[in-house]
Amino acid sequence: MELTRRHALAGAAGIAAAPLFSAISANAATPLADKQAPSFYRYKVGDIQVTVVSDGKNVFKLEDSFITNAKKEEVSAALEKAFLPSDMFTIYFAPLVLNTGGKLVVIDTGNGALAKANSKGANGLFAENMVAAGFDPKAVDMVVISHFHTDHVNGLLTADGTPAFPNAEVLVPATEWKFWMDDGEMSRAPAGRMQGLFKNNRNIFEAGLKKKVTPYEWGKEVAPGLLAVETIGHTPGHTSYVLSSGSDKVFVQSDVTNNPNPFATNPGWHAFFDQDGDVAEKTRRRIYDMVAVEKLQVQGFHYPFPGLGHVEKDGNGYRVIPAPWNPTI
Repeated sequence: MELTRRHALAGAAGIAAAPLFSAISANAATPLADKQAPSFYRYKVGDIQVTVVSDGKNVFKLEDSFITNAKKEEVSAALEKAFLPSDMFTIYFAPLVLNTGGKLVVIDTGNGALAKANSKGANGLFAENMVAAGFDPKAVDMVVISHFHTDHVNGLLTADGTPAFPNAEVLVPATEWKFWMDDGEMSRAPAGRMQGLFKNNRNIFEAGLKKKVTPYEWGKEVAPGLLAVETIGHTPGHTSYVLSSGSDKVFVQSDVTNNPNPFATNPGWHAFFDQDGDVAEKTRRRIYDMVAVEKLQVQGFHYPFPGLGHVEKDGNGYRVIPAPWNPTI
């Protein structure tokens, strides 16, 4: 290649400037950050302001028993197709805070303060992120619970076992309450996870909250603009919601699916934490067919943050299209 005078001058200038740039870079260096900013995201449904508050995530090794009716190799392939690690699974958690103008309403409460310590800050972050979003737990009027799994109810109590929302009415699905508070059901629970859930729920609702809860029925408005919808299978009383104000609606799906990759793309797969896998699958298909036809936005508790999007049919499964991040409210 012929070296022109212009190339030579440019090269000389670059050599001369190199020490200066090195010095600037060295002086401008700052310590690497060791944590993210507080994670919350706001949008409006009519006159209701929704704040999605991250409780963090849980990452664990993919086991053969994770999905009960699919081979581990199939699950790994589905994860890899979604550009996710093929040997690990991630579950995200995102409770909601609704400001209706007259009421401050929390939907589900995350993994709780003890989980934050046990996970070394990977989850159990709802309480601190909620405060960072500008909310005082003492100002919460209502806490609405979708079902009684630990990642939804453990945040009802602080680390010392006192109510995290001392002035709030706690509302629970009537069918869910009846199941978990039934001594006969508890006596028949299989050893391990199910017995642990009964013990945990009794500790929260009987010891911590002293049964100060209000059961609610499906098909009725639980809080301003919040309609309770039966979505059983994941648990006997699992509940989702239609949040509406004016002409705006969002379907708050709770745990109709877990992470949409792979449970929306493969709605026939049954996770070990679905109490009745067959019923959960029928519910999943029924609900996703409905939101796809009606073009309802969906807010997913276990979707990647902030968990708002649309669902469309895709072959025998569904595809979740995330809503674009909006810098304004």
